[in-house]
Amino acid sequence: MILLASPSDERLARWADALRAHGPIATVCDADAARATMLQSRPQIVLLDFDLHGLGSASAIHQFRNLSAASYVVVLSAPVSEEIELSLFKAGVRGYCRSDVDPQLLKRVVVAVRLGELWIRRSLVPILLEQLGARFNGDPPNERAVVGRLAFLTEREREIAALVGNGGSNKQIARQLDISERTVKAHLTEIFRKLGIADRLKLALLLAHNRDVSGRKA
Repeated sequence: MILLASPSDERLARWADALRAHGPIATVCDADAARATMLQSRPQIVLLDFDLHGLGSASAIHQFRNLSAASYVVVLSAPVSEEIELSLFKAGVRGYCRSDVDPQLLKRVVVAVRLGELWIRRSLVPILLEQLGARFNGDPPNERAVVGRLAFLTEREREIAALVGNGGSNKQIARQLDISERTVKAHLTEIFRKLGIADRLKLALLLAHNRDVSGRKA
């Protein structure tokens, strides 16, 4: 199920019309109803309007997201600063785009997030990795665990992991390695299982941390 949450009837109608073919849709217009739906229905995807009263900050969205850890939250809003956009991803959202997004682009956002990808401006990826990586690097016990777990990856899995770490999408990786997107997804599922992580952002952080560890040991 896809949950659409916005105080604007016009936005709800436009988003719902764009995503009608992507599965059951529920719409709510206030924060309490959004929270209740998260707890009761555990939607796969949540499109959350940043204008929704009570959910207009990164900290509030972090608490909202924790109501259903398996749900992928995408925030839509008017243009915001780079700092705010980064704070949303650090709060755990899987995507960000403008609330007046073109319907065809909105479909692409939902498809990408469903596949486990982040919908984020490419220019923000290195900044986000640097900020989150600095926090990750401060945890010494994880250092040995990271190196140990990476050793269990096969050669092909390491190849795919490296491409993900460089910001590659499933489609780009499939094209580069001459394999299907379905095969890439299957490899990523196994990589995540072996490393004990849930998404490609954490994978990129592990790889960045491992490079840093290797550099310090050299």
